[in-house]
Amino acid sequence: MNILERYAAMDYDAAPEARNEADAWVAGRDFSTSLFIGGAWRAAASGATFATHEPATGKLLASVSDASTADIDAAVSAAAKALPKWRARSGYERAKVLYAIGRAMQRHQRLFAVLESIDNGKPIRESRDIDVPLAIRHFIHHAGWAQALTREFPDRKPVGVVGQIIPWNFPLLMLAWKIAPALAAGCTLVLKPAEYTPLTAILFAEVCQRAGVPKGVVNIVPGGPAAGEAIVNHPGVQKIAFTGSSEVGKIIRKATAGTGKKLSLELGGKSAFLVFEDADLDSAVEGLVDGIWFNQGQVCCAGSRLLAQESVAEAFFAKVKTRMSRLRVGNPLDKNTDIGPLVNRVQLERVRGMVAEGASQGAECWQPDCALPASGHFYPPTLATSVAPANILAQEEVFGPVLAAMSFRSTEEAIELANNTRYGLAASVWSENVNLALHVAPQLKAGVVWINGTNMLDAACGFGGFRESGFGREGGREGMLEYLVEDLPLGATIKPTSRPKIAGDGDTESPAIDRTAKLFIGGKQVRPDGNYSLAVADAKARLAGEVGLGNRKDIRDAVAAARKGTAWSEATGYNRSQVLYYLAENLAARADEFTRRLARLTGSNAKAAAEEVELSIERLFYFAGMADKYEGRVHAPPSRTVTLALNEPVGVLGIVCGDDAPLLGLISLCAPALAMGNRVVLVPSERHPLLATDLYQVIETSDLPAGAINIVTGKSAELAAVLARHDDVDGLWCVADADSCKQAEAESAGNLKRVWTSGGRKVDWRSDLVAGDTFLRRAVEIKNVWVPYGD
Repeated sequence: MNILERYAAMDYDAAPEARNEADAWVAGRDFSTSLFIGGAWRAAASGATFATHEPATGKLLASVSDASTADIDAAVSAAAKALPKWRARSGYERAKVLYAIGRAMQRHQRLFAVLESIDNGKPIRESRDIDVPLAIRHFIHHAGWAQALTREFPDRKPVGVVGQIIPWNFPLLMLAWKIAPALAAGCTLVLKPAEYTPLTAILFAEVCQRAGVPKGVVNIVPGGPAAGEAIVNHPGVQKIAFTGSSEVGKIIRKATAGTGKKLSLELGGKSAFLVFEDADLDSAVEGLVDGIWFNQGQVCCAGSRLLAQESVAEAFFAKVKTRMSRLRVGNPLDKNTDIGPLVNRVQLERVRGMVAEGASQGAECWQPDCALPASGHFYPPTLATSVAPANILAQEEVFGPVLAAMSFRSTEEAIELANNTRYGLAASVWSENVNLALHVAPQLKAGVVWINGTNMLDAACGFGGFRESGFGREGGREGMLEYLVEDLPLGATIKPTSRPKIAGDGDTESPAIDRTAKLFIGGKQVRPDGNYSLAVADAKARLAGEVGLGNRKDIRDAVAAARKGTAWSEATGYNRSQVLYYLAENLAARADEFTRRLARLTGSNAKAAAEEVELSIERLFYFAGMADKYEGRVHAPPSRTVTLALNEPVGVLGIVCGDDAPLLGLISLCAPALAMGNRVVLVPSERHPLLATDLYQVIETSDLPAGAINIVTGKSAELAAVLARHDDVDGLWCVADADSCKQAEAESAGNLKRVWTSGGRKVDWRSDLVAGDTFLRRAVEIKNVWVPYGD
């Protein structure tokens, strides 16, 4: 037998990782007292426990304390008690604690890795080489943010007590993603690990004790859904950070509506893996292995939708099948294992059921001939071809080792197929033509895009999604902002708008020809669908005019016009700035007219009215100048890549204005939205809408393309609810009474649109804080594009 024959005959033997240290740790711990609250271990108040099992064997690992509402109350109280001192510590002092946590985790790195694989089922290579090192990296990276906090975020302060709920697919890594930025920001926290995988969180709590974390700053409360619900609903929690399913994310969005809690959601995904005909197919196959079979496909950003160009599709599918036949399924503690077990039997049955349903809908499901272990929750890698775009395997998150494959002909078709999902977490683009890759990446509706790579993650780079993949970012500068708040100039409580009783018929001696104020949709003045009008009173309760009473259909038409107005979003920042400068110029030319109108409607004196108009022009001028200056960043992760953090418009943005400072408030909200390339559906002040209808002529002469701004007058609360429910609206800003704000937040859960409200309070639109990046930041989505370099 020659050397080549010997090489071909070689096979992998078992290479087990020693688990004695992890078993000893489990055996030596009393898990009936595994709630870590106020720096001490305690049993659940009810004495209840839940069982956690080893996915590879089904054997019981431990019976862990099951936190109840009473335990969550105790944990939140401990966090609130610890908050003032922790917040008051210098950034350097907090940085030392974060660094100590990272170093302590390094000292116990192998124990964390083995325990993670035993508890979760992921292969030891992944937990040892990816999860644990990256978790450590997050704590050491955020030590730097803690020390630089006051310099980098001078106008922000910690949000307060944070409730954090993490999933079972990356138990330790998700913990690090949540806890590191919270501690760096000066927050205290209550974290609930998933009930299937609590062990590394308990070990982490031990590390906190040894690393000098003050009592009550970090509280770990293992438990089930009831504990998570108690955290979400607790009035002592100022922010919720959740990673999990989109369905639960929507429930949390509704539950937190109107509470004032800050919210970040990192949810599901159905990520596209695009392979163009000029790609290195062999490299793409290896990338695909990492993209979908990493962690058994139990990854929110898994590349579970393969889109291959038609000219290479069959050849690529054949290569994928060959590679799949060599994947090793088995013991997660074997260093040669590629695919371990699913987390539990419930998940296994879910995957089986979805594959069966996909096959019944026409998919051809292929699996390699591989032996599965007799015990444990194992499922073979699966390739589904002949998949229609509407097939369940192409639309729904399987969360298992299942790949749905389709083909495309043109670049445009590839982009359309990739975006044919309600999710928008990640995507992977494979092409040797970097111009093509960078042409495609900005057009994909995904928060993260990897070029010629996949599953690249780092503490310095933001991670998070668009659409129903949630909102907010984790990691980097964007992740730090999630745990900080700014002091917006909020004022008195807004009362629901009441219709004033009109005492007279207005200025009947005016020689002016009667004016009909219509709606403004798609660049045209149009009559309202219902053909009803709304009387508008001036400050003396006289009839000042009438405006169209917009309804649901008018909002639908305005949103449709905004959807078509893509030219505004595709324009360069410089081009948008010129149009907005021109708008400011035309408004300035009619300043006297707007001053008179403002004074009559609001009752302010001539000087105050003139000041509001002048400040409105100045603010419009400012945001015109920022259109080409509020830019993204370039991150340098510790790999041969650069990460381009691109600012992209949210999309179609609904804006509901309050009655206070009706012109300045309108401009202060619309200008940053337009500057960043959003298309706006505007509901102006209900009491003073004539100022908005006067803007039509200014807009019509200022080169704003059709659909860039659409104005629907009417009853603000009703129209805000319609905007919130509309699934083609990507974001909503609402200045209104508390009930209207709460409804806007709750109704937005349908498509998890990005919502900002004033919380039922007035805004001081004259404040310089409004003219900063407050609304510019809310007017953009941040997309992180990873670009490799070198050989």
